[in-house]
Amino acid sequence: MLMYEFVGLFMFVCGLIMFSMKRKHLLLMLLSLEFVVLSVYYLMFFYLSQVGNEYFFSMVFLTFSVCEGVLGLSILVSLIRTHGNDYFQSFNVLW
Repeated sequence: MLMYEFVGLFMFVCGLIMFSMKRKHLLLMLLSLEFVVLSVYYLMFFYLSQVGNEYFFSMVFLTFSVCEGVLGLSILVSLIRTHGNDYFQSFNVLW
């Protein structure tokens, strides 16, 4: 069972490393954030299965993570429509 926790932590760390390495493209940053959310869900589901089989909070977490993903994709679509690409260096972030 300890191996499953290490797998979840390894997934989380890999997602954070990819988030910091792919900081130039918004789409790759969103994908790495979704991977981090997936690893947190994996760890939470594993923990809840060990404690008391109450999975209601995991459904709430999935609902919020789907809403977060939809908001990120809508920002990406509006950014591509206005600027033509998803590079952070092609437009001024402060304006």
